[in-house]
Amino acid sequence: MSRKAPVNSDPTAIDISEVLQRIPHRYPFLLVDRAEDYKASESIVGIKCVTFNEPFFAGHFPDYPVMPGVLIVEALAQTGAVLMSKSLNVDVEGKTILFISVDNCRFRHPVRPGDVLRMPVEVLRHRGDVFKFRGQAMVGDKVAAEAEFAAMVVETQ
Repeated sequence: MSRKAPVNSDPTAIDISEVLQRIPHRYPFLLVDRAEDYKASESIVGIKCVTFNEPFFAGHFPDYPVMPGVLIVEALAQTGAVLMSKSLNVDVEGKTILFISVDNCRFRHPVRPGDVLRMPVEVLRHRGDVFKFRGQAMVGDKVAAEAEFAAMVVETQ
């Protein structure tokens, strides 16, 4: 008996399979598990389920594990890259999306094992293959981090 994967009937949802098709990151550096509320060239909400098994918790910090702020910003950037890749229908065989700037970054609340990061990211502007974003990393109703950042599509061949 053959089983088929369930068909996602929500066109605004992006599951892990599609995330893996859209960006080149892999464990241990893939920091987006799925996304929802996708609006082409406008916005997306990335989701990261933070577990105690994340490799960075062994050293940051063993007695009080906290997700490093730079990895929270990377998770925001990966969320923006998923939005860009889907909006532009990027050919991932010959191109990739690189994070090119970060501005006005603030860390406001620690992210700990067991937390679910919700990362609403909105497009501030875009021209061609360059996008400027504003994003937040939320744990419940608390802002863990926020930043403006930019990314661009580049040839890898």
